[in-house]
Amino acid sequence: MKEPRISTKAIWAGEQDYLAFGATQVPVVHSVSYGYDDMDEWYDVAIGKKEGHIYGRNTNPTVQAFENKIRILEGAEAATSFSTGMAAISNTLGTFLFPGDRVVSIKDTYGGTNKIFTEFLPKQNIEVVLCETGNHEAIEAEIAKGCQVVYLETPTNPTVKITDIKRMAKAGKQVGAIVIVDNTFATPVNQNPLELGADLVIHSATKFLGGHADALGGSLCGPKELVEKVYHYREINGATLDPMAAYLLLRGMKTLKLRIDKQNENAMKVARYLKTVDGVESVYYPGLEEHQGHEIAKEQMSGFGGMLSFSVKGGVDTVRHLLPKLKYANRAANLGAVETIVGPTRTTSHVECTPEERAAMGIPEGLIRYSAGIEDIEDLIGDLEQAFQSLPEHLFIQR
Repeated sequence: MKEPRISTKAIWAGEQDYLAFGATQVPVVHSVSYGYDDMDEWYDVAIGKKEGHIYGRNTNPTVQAFENKIRILEGAEAATSFSTGMAAISNTLGTFLFPGDRVVSIKDTYGGTNKIFTEFLPKQNIEVVLCETGNHEAIEAEIAKGCQVVYLETPTNPTVKITDIKRMAKAGKQVGAIVIVDNTFATPVNQNPLELGADLVIHSATKFLGGHADALGGSLCGPKELVEKVYHYREINGATLDPMAAYLLLRGMKTLKLRIDKQNENAMKVARYLKTVDGVESVYYPGLEEHQGHEIAKEQMSGFGGMLSFSVKGGVDTVRHLLPKLKYANRAANLGAVETIVGPTRTTSHVECTPEERAAMGIPEGLIRYSAGIEDIEDLIGDLEQAFQSLPEHLFIQR
């Protein structure tokens, strides 16, 4: 029998061993502890010699089903989970970086990630080198100087810049570095970093994996040897995924392929429409032929994703007038849901950063992040049209 395709895996993968009482859905197991009459069996489970559960901070059947599904979707040997996407990032970096180490990354990572690089790691005497995103020669040169970790995010949040994963993974391996890729924007539907040479792949499962803006979570996939090290760090530090959240993420992932296909399509059409609007200065979407990373994206992605961003004439003043006029978009600090979500990056992805820090990362104050939902595309474009048409004359928007 042929290997099932990703839409089938999204529905069936990782669940069969966790069904109970004839149920067709994985149950939510809320128990904190698991009892044993046999003391030797209890000990064997506790030390990992035998399959089982002892305490909810360590493992949970519902959570394990979620981990199995994302592991299979990413084609990984092992996976573990976390309470949030930032917990996945911070625990993974905390596992592999020690005082005196060096990490090479890019300037355009998510704001929370950037804060780890610029504020927290330097306090631990860890050298952080942030290169211009897309300047592969400069990144390779810094990697060649030696480092323990290469950390990539592609496409980036919110400027959707692209990094060549295969090329950077090769450079990382030459110096023995662990190559980590945040695959949140792309999802396993559009991109598989492990197949491109990365060692570990991270997701904020809160976003596209869950898809319904009702559960926080994070995941890490990769070789068993590396994942087990991060799992140990996480079980001691306590950033455990809640079983109810795991259930909601499992439920959401069943429609992952359907949602991503529609969001890919909608984002492309919205990006093309925005290019025609006089009040829009720039549109950032890797599916556009003129996008700096378009050719690389074509090589390493099967779809360009549901995320785009655009800057408007008039900056923050225009943003203040434009976004409240949208009828089919939540103005919120989230992304990847079935509903379209919009927000200025100054209050979403990079709210932790100062205006000066955002400017240094190439993020203008008038940049709007747009997460395309699964609505009818004619309604989304019509909504944008009426919003732009409603702008006051003093903002100098030609209508």
